Amino acid sequence: MPPDPAPGTARRAVSPLDHRVESATGHDVDTLWAHRDRGVLDEPHARLVDLHRELAKAETSVTFHRTLLHRLSSSEFPVDAALFARIGRTVAQLAEAAGERDTAAARVIAALEPIETATRSATQPDGCRALLVADQAALLAIAGGAKLHEHLLTGRMSVATASGTRIPYVHLQRLESCGLVSRDTSHPVHAGQPVASTDAGRTALAGSHRPSATAAPARGRPGAWPTTARPRR
Repeated sequence: MPPDPAPGTARRAVSPLDHRVESATGHDVDTLWAHRDRGVLDEPHARLVDLHRELAKAETSVTFHRTLLHRLSSSEFPVDAALFARIGRTVAQLAEAAGERDTAAARVIAALEPIETATRSATQPDGCRALLVADQAALLAIAGGAKLHEHLLTGRMSVATASGTRIPYVHLQRLESCGLVSRDTSHPVHAGQPVASTDAGRTALAGSHRPSATAAPARGRPGAWPTTARPRR
């Protein structure tokens, strides 16, 4: 039986946190990596890129061992003791790689959260002063249950709600930047990441439906005499 192949220098692995990193920084991952190599990033962003590279490397290792396990389970090799030993070794290596991947993802999230907070604080005064009608409709739909999905073939992402409404990913990014919704990134985006309204989102939605405190005075019919209160006798 031939030895296990070594992981090659394939293209950068895509991690479940790529979209979150791009949303917080305003740059795609490849651009961030290029800026890191040129030394033009500040310390928080440089640390984020370094940790994200470790995550991509760990994701590559998971993909390699998973692909190898799939190959071993095919009909390419004879079923014998050597195959069983090799499958057992590959499963153990896959479990170890997955653990390293999860640890790397936790480090990326820890470095990413302060940047996300700073981004929301910088964008909220200009872009989130008023809740648009489309934002109200999106928040109402998300309140009933929603998940962010990524199409496996096209790579396009959108939010599918329980009511059947589709919310574009760009709109979700706006709501996220305003702190109105949040995603559970512990779930992979291709399987569906739960999306929920934050306390700020629920407060903004409730405020948009609050009736005005001052009611407009009633108008009389055109051409009618003004009515005057008749004194009681």
